[in-house]
Amino acid sequence: MKFGKWIGGGLGWAFGGPIGALIGFGIGSLIDGASYEVVYQKGPQSVRSTPSDFKLSLLVLMAVVMKADKKLLNAELDYVKRFLVRQYGEREAKEQLIAFRDILKKEIPVRDVCLQIKHFLPHASRLEMLHLLFGLAQSDGNIDQTEEDQIHIISNYLGINQYDYESIKAMFVKGGAADYKILEIDEKATNEEVKKAYKKMAMKYHPDRVADAGEAIQKAAKEKFQALQQAYENIKKKRGFN
Repeated sequence: MKFGKWIGGGLGWAFGGPIGALIGFGIGSLIDGASYEVVYQKGPQSVRSTPSDFKLSLLVLMAVVMKADKKLLNAELDYVKRFLVRQYGEREAKEQLIAFRDILKKEIPVRDVCLQIKHFLPHASRLEMLHLLFGLAQSDGNIDQTEEDQIHIISNYLGINQYDYESIKAMFVKGGAADYKILEIDEKATNEEVKKAYKKMAMKYHPDRVADAGEAIQKAAKEKFQALQQAYENIKKKRGFN
């Protein structure tokens, strides 16, 4: 497999700016003999986001979270590997994992990377990234406080508000009010407010919003949507309404 094939036939915005510096120039051994000219143009009108942009950007953020607790655990590497295998297949994932290990060795300018992602990726894609980062942090059975803090920092830089952050966090860090946090409402909300909140969140978290992002991301989106549905069912059962 050649790295040019991984790119998917074209260079998106992820190969400019800080992400381009981390990915486009740090893995020369994987580039298939071609020389790529990378141009970083500012402004949403000058470039077009592609599925590859999402995946490559996510790998950089995964590296940030993995490095947060100063430990690189096999469970976390396995999570990344499974993600890559679902996205690309076993053969291509092996080479992409080499690229990921290279990223792990680098100093990552978290703020700059996140601002680049925020500038070009839609809100639904950024929410999906947050969900996958919490999944990575939990892959060893425990979300370390340093990992949670780092994900919160990433969330802020990505322009994700506190309600959305707490909603996705509650899918992984359970508490007494987790179901309500997932729906982004207070426990004192009326039944009608619960129903309205569910409809609103169902639109926000629907997997169709990342329909072109690939199998692994679609799977994560469906899991997030199922967590929302389960939270709603739990509240309905507790309150006794349909």
